[in-house]
Amino acid sequence: MYKTSLRLNYNTFRTIFCGPVRYMRTLTIFLLIFNLANSVNIALAEETPLVANLSEHLVAISTDFTGTEVLLFGATDGPGDLAIVIRGPDKTIALRKKSRVGPIWANTEKITVQNVPSFYKVMSSRSLQEFASKKSLALHEIGLDNLKLGFPDKSLSNATEENYKQAVIRLNIAEGIYDPNIGNVSLLANRLFRANISLPSNIPTGNYKVSVYLYRAGDLVSGEYVPLIISKIGVGAEVYNFAHQVGAIYGIIAIFIAVFSGWAAEAAFRRK
Repeated sequence: MYKTSLRLNYNTFRTIFCGPVRYMRTLTIFLLIFNLANSVNIALAEETPLVANLSEHLVAISTDFTGTEVLLFGATDGPGDLAIVIRGPDKTIALRKKSRVGPIWANTEKITVQNVPSFYKVMSSRSLQEFASKKSLALHEIGLDNLKLGFPDKSLSNATEENYKQAVIRLNIAEGIYDPNIGNVSLLANRLFRANISLPSNIPTGNYKVSVYLYRAGDLVSGEYVPLIISKIGVGAEVYNFAHQVGAIYGIIAIFIAVFSGWAAEAAFRRK
């Protein structure tokens, strides 16, 4: 009976650790654990309350990219609550308001909005309001309602600015690049933590900042910033760069291809 049990355990070990597919997964887990242990040792030596890192700092987007997950992991020097903000590079956008002009609807107002995150997601160990003050959440822009968007038009009232801000948030939520839900941060023994960050297929490229905040008794104790790069690769990257660097030429080529494709389809139809 003992030998049978031993054989089963050995076979299980081989299945988990020696399979060709699982080998790389196991190796990755070991490397993450080693990296985390090393970070904890450094933190203890330097008396740092918080250390954090990502399983990967570069997410490569190819033509068949369907989204991915990145693991954020770390450790604290004691009990506390965590808030995490994943923020894409800021951009400037233009909002157009439509009004009825006679029998038709037309764009009658254009508003420029600055400091708009291209991607935004918040995660926490529990409800933000349970461990952080409104002042702290607003100061560090934790939560969609605390985003500080810029409005160059100083003639706008606070109420009008807030209406446009909510419009920006709704549009980006609809596109899937803003997450209205607070993600979960898992804590282990009040010291280790992990969070699985889901990135959608349409995530914008650029340099991202993953901010980790440690709270205790309502006070912000420490903060850690981890870089994350989202970049296109392959043919998709070449087309993307060409379209943005020489947009006029790209547009002309696109029109030419469309016209040629239409002509070729019509010619083929006539021959039939």
